Amino acid sequence: MVTLFFQSADGTVMTVEAAEGERLLDVAQAHGQPLEGTCEGQMACSTCHVIVSPEDFDRLKPAREEEEDMLDLALGATRTSRLACQIWLDATLDGLRVRIPGETRNMQGR
Repeated sequence: MVTLFFQSADGTVMTVEAAEGERLLDVAQAHGQPLEGTCEGQMACSTCHVIVSPEDFDRLKPAREEEEDMLDLALGATRTSRLACQIWLDATLDGLRVRIPGETRNMQGR
C-alpha cells in the first residue's frame, strides 16, 4: 500500500491508502477529491492538475512533453505541478503529498 496526503484548497489534509499500480487521479476521485479528469487521462485537458510537494516532486518520473504542454494551460501551475492522470503509484511514492488547486480550466470546452 501507498500512503498519500491530499491537501484541499482550504488547507484540509486527507490521508488515504492506495494500492501500487493505481493512478493518482482515480484514487483522488474515489476519495472525493475535486479533480474532474474530464479527458479521462488522454492529456487533452488540465482538470486533474495537482501541485506536488517540492520535497516529493523529484520522486516522480519526469513529465512527458504532452503533459508539460497541458500544464502550461493549467490555472495556478507551479514548478511542481503535474497531471494526476499521469502519476502511477508505486512504493517509491509512499508518503506523496499533493495540493488540489482551487480552480481548474477545462481546455476541451473551448
